[in-house]
Amino acid sequence: MSQSLSTDVLIVGGGIAGLWLNARLRQQGFSTVLVERGSLGGGQSLKSQGIIHGGAKYALHGALTGASEAIADMPRRWREALAGNGELDLSGVRILSDAHYLWSPGTLAGNLTSFFASKAVRGRVDQVKGEQLPPALQHPKFKGKVYRLAELVLDVPSLIARLAELAGDSLLAAERIEPLQENAELCGLIVDGHEIRAQRVVLSAGAGTADLLAALGVEQPAQQLRPLHMVLAKGPALKPLYAHCLGGGPKPRVTVTTHPAADGQWVWYLGGDLAEADGVARDEAAQIQAAQKEMAALLPWVDQSQTRWATLRVDRAEPAQSGLVRPDNAFLAEQQRLLVGWPTKLALAPDFADRVLATLQRDNLQPASHAPLPALPRPPLGQPVWETLLP
Repeated sequence: MSQSLSTDVLIVGGGIAGLWLNARLRQQGFSTVLVERGSLGGGQSLKSQGIIHGGAKYALHGALTGASEAIADMPRRWREALAGNGELDLSGVRILSDAHYLWSPGTLAGNLTSFFASKAVRGRVDQVKGEQLPPALQHPKFKGKVYRLAELVLDVPSLIARLAELAGDSLLAAERIEPLQENAELCGLIVDGHEIRAQRVVLSAGAGTADLLAALGVEQPAQQLRPLHMVLAKGPALKPLYAHCLGGGPKPRVTVTTHPAADGQWVWYLGGDLAEADGVARDEAAQIQAAQKEMAALLPWVDQSQTRWATLRVDRAEPAQSGLVRPDNAFLAEQQRLLVGWPTKLALAPDFADRVLATLQRDNLQPASHAPLPALPRPPLGQPVWETLLP
């Protein structure tokens, strides 16, 4: 790598938000370099459940919040991209399920009737029965109700791989990232000792953003971390299930997604209330025990004798909110050439890119001419968590 490089937009963070933004910018003629200190998608992206949700679960109170309005258009935008006729060409990315389901165990079905009759949700959900049920629920002993949501579940590893393809030669593996300043203003970054000048620097590094801000001497925006304690189960008896199982509260009792492991078995990845505060407080053994008990109560006909279990702690990185509440939209803050943001949700990556592009347009930033990039050392693709935790 030569001593000094220049580009239009320098992005730090190779998760889905940074990769999506990178692809959108390149498509519009901008030159970009995306710097990643670890592996692509290896932070939060590959630990997500892959649900491109449209906010229906946020409406469990019976009222649509700001979150559900902001996110409601996301499934359509992702579907168009996955079909190859959207803002990016994501054809070839594996769709694990073309719907996510809301499932209420027998006792709770009554609470749901009024919820689904509400204007907020009409047209977004349909009840399913019999052969339309997810495979794991097709059993004579199943007594609950199931509703189909128009929300996709994606194979995140194949999404990361496709976005990395769209990045062309713009990806750069790096260890040390420091500010490059001119006249006391940020004009780029020093990456492993090499200067890279840019018209804009975008931080989209998830949990890594806090350290980057500290290195740049920037105090705002502040970051918050909301912890989760997720559970993974892998075994020959597991069948595909993509569903929020409803409890009595505003959050799903458990959210299940199912992922293909390299050895051909299915892996259940469990989040929802199980992984929230009480789950965070439990150690691994207690959390596995809680998950086993929950799944045995909900799906007693699934033979778990050969299932193997593991847990994973994940920190969701977001802009700091009062009371650690969940932000409703993608977030972007700006200071001169520096743009700092968090998509706050996998589904909101397009919203994050929109916000960055809108600031470039407002500032009338045009692609400039730059020397071609030398061959850069590329960051590796991240590994799915189940392959390392339950090989």
